[in-house]
Amino acid sequence: MNYFDHAATTPMRPEVLEAMTPYLLEQYGNPSSIHGIGRTARAALDASRRTLATWIGATSNEIVFTSGGTESDNYALFGAAYANQHKGKHLITTKVEHHAVLHAMEQLEREGFDVTYLDVDATGAVTLESVRSALRDDTILVSVMYGNNEVGTLQPIAEIGALLADHQAYFHTDAVQALGTETIDVKALGVDLLSASAHKINGPKGIGFLFMKTGVKLATRSFGGQQERKRRAGTENVPGAVGFQQAAELAKIERAERVNTYQQMAEALFGRLDELGVEYDVNGANRLPHIVNLYLPGIELEPFLIMMDMRGFAISSGSACTAGSIEPSHVLTAMFGTSERTKQSVRISFGHGNSVEDVERLAERLSEVVSTFTNGVR
Repeated sequence: MNYFDHAATTPMRPEVLEAMTPYLLEQYGNPSSIHGIGRTARAALDASRRTLATWIGATSNEIVFTSGGTESDNYALFGAAYANQHKGKHLITTKVEHHAVLHAMEQLEREGFDVTYLDVDATGAVTLESVRSALRDDTILVSVMYGNNEVGTLQPIAEIGALLADHQAYFHTDAVQALGTETIDVKALGVDLLSASAHKINGPKGIGFLFMKTGVKLATRSFGGQQERKRRAGTENVPGAVGFQQAAELAKIERAERVNTYQQMAEALFGRLDELGVEYDVNGANRLPHIVNLYLPGIELEPFLIMMDMRGFAISSGSACTAGSIEPSHVLTAMFGTSERTKQSVRISFGHGNSVEDVERLAERLSEVVSTFTNGVR
């Protein structure tokens, strides 16, 4: 299988599994225990927290371990809304967020909060002016994703952070898709809350973190023990944290090389499609380097993906969270309205294990399958 769906999840690196194994088999202590094996687990957890904090320009006490991006998003949104509703009940987000944000916002609306959903342009980007226009005195939270998981478009996070510097609203960004290819410094960005997940950077599933700036007040979402400085109850996932640390260290070392390689892959994809005479257009602009979303006029999306799969190439229609749904992508709908483009676009995402040669073969299979629709030979 030629795997080109790294935006959905990534294969775990052998180095990550190797780092985790001792904490699965030998050093299995509870990090809250005071005996030696517990202290060993605590030391590993603390080391992971320091590494991840340094990676994004934070301090270790600003990192709260979670089960992944969805929990981090939920904790940020519900926590900020509940803890600060005495200051106002207005929230701002965009129409192209991950469902972990959009569905949380919809629930908050049902609970009496007022949510403004910002439009995006045809590239999938919000404007700074739209955020400024939406801001009110009673706005308590703004949530804008760093880079889109379907089309890759980057948002003006640092500019929004500067805009909000003198406003009471907390600023949250879902950086799950951007972590690993973008250089992220939470201070330079001006964010108060940032979500991340290990399985997007060749780490294990089931572990993520929420950056929570010192001084930020969130309502607790789980009750039990006093783990994570009383911010998230429950025994910490030590093997997962160790795996996240190892994946982060590899991603940091390899970032520049990865970005350059992904750019070469995108150029190879476009070049080969052009040589083969395939009609296509690219959705999104100013994109994350590993995501390419292609509009392929005339295809039928689900049969197209199945036919590519049968030829040994795994690509997707966008967010894995909507797999099996016949509804058009909410991201493409926000960008293009009810255009057929929303039903005739595929996402290709590069990652560890892919080569330029693989990408050229992918282009050839894409051309082959597109022709079965455009030439009516299916």
